[in-house]
Amino acid sequence: MLDRQILAILREVDRTGSVTAAAGRLNLSQSALSHTIAKFEERHDVEIWLKKGRSLRFTQAGMHLLALAQRVLPQFEHAERVLTDFATGRRGTLRVGMECHPCERWLMRMTGVYLTRWPEVDFDLRTEFRFDGVAALADNEIDLLITPDPVDRPDILFTPVFDYQLVLVVHEAHPLAARGIVQPQDLLDENLITVPVSLDRLDIYTRFLVPGQCRPRRHRTAETTDLMLQLAAAGRGVTVLPDWLVREDGGGLPVRTLRLGADGIGKSIHLGIRRGEEAVDYIAGFLDLARESGR
Repeated sequence: MLDRQILAILREVDRTGSVTAAAGRLNLSQSALSHTIAKFEERHDVEIWLKKGRSLRFTQAGMHLLALAQRVLPQFEHAERVLTDFATGRRGTLRVGMECHPCERWLMRMTGVYLTRWPEVDFDLRTEFRFDGVAALADNEIDLLITPDPVDRPDILFTPVFDYQLVLVVHEAHPLAARGIVQPQDLLDENLITVPVSLDRLDIYTRFLVPGQCRPRRHRTAETTDLMLQLAAAGRGVTVLPDWLVREDGGGLPVRTLRLGADGIGKSIHLGIRRGEEAVDYIAGFLDLARESGR
């Protein structure tokens, strides 16, 4: 039988890079940890890691078990937290992850209402915009993913809840400001400001500039949508933002919004959950509230 403790040891050794440090994290002595691994290796006739001086390297068998630990242990830990929630009278914990900067602003619209409607549900938010949200959802690291870019997976259900358009934002005195529509070639001499993610995750590139075989003169990034909007308002460059965000935050700023191409770039905020969990009441409650917000 594969003992959960073995998986926990492998994960901590990988995290800390040291048997001694891992033992400390697990409240074990180094000798007890080493003895546990030695017994496991003897029982299964495999080596888990190889030592050379102070360095340690996982074998192929060790790497296989480490990958298993990274998948399975979060599910055990989440199940234990849920049981604790039930035992202490709480309904559960909703762990939300996001893959886009504007999603956070949209989420803040409804968080207060959700917390009021579901006072017995603990709410946790992960705002690391560069993480792989789909993998985190599939591996039980989060319970709900907010993303504008759903993927087709049989184990995950995505629901669109809010439609919007991406628009080009320019200073009101910019030469392009008088136009209602811009084409890819109009951005050849521009300083384009975007969020700090890879180009293959930026719709302005994948759905506009690359198909038009154009690139801006300069591309820089800004950490927040507020800063992106302020830079455009100061004439420091042009940026691309959701139309609703510009309407909400751009009041009083000297900016204009332009459609990207004749058809524009339409997007939707999607909520992703693990298939089969749509009947969990506090998850269904979040989905219903999100649909209300979208309307």
